[in-house]
Amino acid sequence: MDNQSIFKYSWETLPKKWVKKMERSEHGNRFDTNTDYLFQLLCFLKLHTYTRVQVLIDICGVDYPSRKRRFEVVYNLLSTRYNSRIRVQTSADEVTRISSVVSLFPSAGWWEREVWDMFGVSFINHPDLRRILTDYGFEGHPLRKDFPLSGYVEVRYDDPEKRVVSEPIEMTQEFRYFDFASPWEQRSDG
Repeated sequence: MDNQSIFKYSWETLPKKWVKKMERSEHGNRFDTNTDYLFQLLCFLKLHTYTRVQVLIDICGVDYPSRKRRFEVVYNLLSTRYNSRIRVQTSADEVTRISSVVSLFPSAGWWEREVWDMFGVSFINHPDLRRILTDYGFEGHPLRKDFPLSGYVEVRYDDPEKRVVSEPIEMTQEFRYFDFASPWEQRSDG
């Protein structure tokens, strides 16, 4: 079963409320879903005979500050049986909690911790949701677009005290505007 067949079968079989949008390409299929139906959709894709997604390649996050639901959480999946890649995307804001998929894919534990640590997206029923890449006392989430480029604290070695000290940074930074248009695309002005 190839990507096109999996796409067609999924479109005919899945409940329409589970999937907001589906796209097919030669490299894989993309499903956009609501956070309420994410777990059910991933369960279907893993357990159904004609999809058999056994591998969660990774989970990543994207921050779009101009959107109401600013965070996009992307699940990249692989069906080794059908040699097919599937991308499942959902969006969330700062307070929306997403269902953890650790019970379906045990490797999701590390990926969900990374998304929480870097973006602040929280997962319901995660067995060990704590920081994975930053220090335990770290404030904020460094991959958010509104996080200051210089951070909030400066860590340096103090030679007279012979120890590492953390000090607040006293630089001010205005909110940055992000232009998502590609600089390589030609714009026509008339």
